[in-house]
Amino acid sequence: MSEETATTEDRLLGGRVRLRQPRRGFRAAIDPVLLAAAVPAREGERVLEAGTGTGAAALCLLARVPSLQVIGLERDPAAAALACANAALNGVDHRFRVIVGDIAAVAAARAVAAHGACVHAMANPPFHVAGTPSPLAARRIAAHESAEATLAVWIAAMARRLAPRGTLTLILPPARLPDAIAACAAARIGSLSLLPLWSHEGEAARRVILQGVKGGRGPCRILAGLVLHRRSGGYTSAAERILKEAEPLRLG
Repeated sequence: MSEETATTEDRLLGGRVRLRQPRRGFRAAIDPVLLAAAVPAREGERVLEAGTGTGAAALCLLARVPSLQVIGLERDPAAAALACANAALNGVDHRFRVIVGDIAAVAAARAVAAHGACVHAMANPPFHVAGTPSPLAARRIAAHESAEATLAVWIAAMARRLAPRGTLTLILPPARLPDAIAACAAARIGSLSLLPLWSHEGEAARRVILQGVKGGRGPCRILAGLVLHRRSGGYTSAAERILKEAEPLRLG
């Protein structure tokens, strides 16, 4: 096995989720765990994840909500293959279907649509605009939007697959918020809630969770937010409950 194809096996949610992912390149950390925790899914519902990668967020959500169904869309065939393997590794391959395709492609849209409307959609979308350099091809694919699949295209595509009053949940760096909010408005995703994620108390937020409702008309809300780390080291008790004990992160 080459260094490019070598994988590690990691654990999420206090060991509830086993995740095989590339040793080098784009690796899941806590962002997908926080994303999954913020999705207000209930048993028996269907969730779409755009850019599912190796399946970290989907697997965390499936571990928290029994009988949930997740459709993952991933443009990188190698990552999609790992997501399928991880679904089997965690015994949820009957509840996690992975589709290989670009979110901007007609074929991918048809494949997702064949499963019917989803009650929720979630994504940890590419953070960087097209053309930003990256030394590793895998990281460039995962972290950079393409010229065809901009953040606005991602949001519009997910919105089309949502049932009325369905929720859209994103985790983003603050710099992408203006683009995301404008795209939500264009896709008729309203009643937006914004939850800042601070690495340490007193620091600027490096990530935010943005959640909206298809057809929602309520006012935009900025929530109290979550501090992730203690100055003395380790996670805060609130973060620990979410990251290790699978407690949901409520935006409602």
